[in-house]
Formats: sequence, structure tokens, C-alpha cells
Amino acid sequence: MKKLVLTCLALLSFNLIFAQYDPKALEVLEAMSKKYKAFTSFEANLTSSLINESTNTKDEFKAKITVKGDKYRFEIPEQHVYNDGTTVWTYLPEQNEVNIDNFDPKSDDLNPSKIFEMYKKGFKYLWLGDKTESGTACDEIDLVPEKKNAQYFKIKMLISKKDKSVLSWTMFDRSGNRFKYTITKFTSNVKVDDSFFSFDVKKYPNININELR
Repeated sequence: MKKLVLTCLALLSFNLIFAQYDPKALEVLEAMSKKYKAFTSFEANLTSSLINESTNTKDEFKAKITVKGDKYRFEIPEQHVYNDGTTVWTYLPEQNEVNIDNFDPKSDDLNPSKIFEMYKKGFKYLWLGDKTESGTACDEIDLVPEKKNAQYFKIKMLISKKDKSVLSWTMFDRSGNRFKYTITKFTSNVKVDDSFFSFDVKKYPNININELR
């Protein structure tokens, strides 16, 4: 048994080291990134699920993201995030409260507008094999952060073999949580004004403003 455990650990270590140089994974990721970079903007509806087997937790909710260049707007029921490329507003509807901070691209490791090219910096990558997701043939790829203290120790992506679109990605954190985002609807090159990515506090009477800049 001890020998088997040591062998498994050795194989895992080998895979994580080799992941940085996996040409198969890179080929798929580059094709996927090229597809999305060709869009001037896009909008996606998602189903988001949180699973933690140790605490028997399973929650599911709807989410929506709109991206235009470096700007994005991400909405889930309890939180709306606006980013105009300079300022980030995080609005909490139930509390009628907003946190306002400067946007720092260097510290925004999981910027949703960069999900399609995040592998290019700070990640190792490994092609795990073929998989079927909702009847679609996919490439399964793991992204492993190079930072040992990263919030998420792994991100799993499922990419369509046919058109290189992302079907889902799952983020694994160190407390046992798995956050899975599945794209249910995708619209490319949507017409959206820059003001859509800014939060107007004047539209929210009696809002509590936390100025963090």
C-alpha cells in the first residue's frame, strides 16, 4: 500500500511539472483563445454551481457576464460587479451597498474578461483527455497556478473539439469548494455602450457607499 501511495504521488508530481510544457494542451488553448479574441465584445449566460462534498453543500444559481475589451460586468443574484477598466464597483443588492475600488490588473488574477487567455501567464497546463459534456465532445484541460498561495489550486476547462468554444470551467479552492460555470447561452459582438460597465450611484437612493480608493 505504501509503495502504491508513493507511486501515485510521484505520478501526480510529474504531471504537474510536465503540465507547463504540454503541447497538446497548448494547441487547444491557443485555438480557443484565437476564437474569442476575434470578438469585439460578447455576452454569456451561465449556470453556476458550488459543491463541497465534505460539508454536503450544493448550491446553484444563474449568472451573466458581458465583456468588451478590458471592461466587464458580472452579475449573480447577490452581487453585481462593474469594471470600466479603471474603477471596480461591487454592488450588493440585498444590502443596497456598493464598494468602490481602483482596478489593478496585476492583482486581478481571475478577471472574467480574461478567462479565455488566462493560461498565458502564471499557469501550467495539462491535457487530460477526451470528455463528453452535454452531448458535446470536448478536450479536458487542467490549469495549475504557478503561485503556491493562489486562491484556487486548479481550474478545469472543457473546450469543444468542434468549434473550440468553452463549455464550462471549474475552479477548485483549498477549502474543498468547487465552483463550476457552465455557459448556457453565448452571443458574440454584442452592441453595448461603455457606460454599461460603470455603476451610477445616483440611481440607488439611500445607498451605502464604501469608498476604498
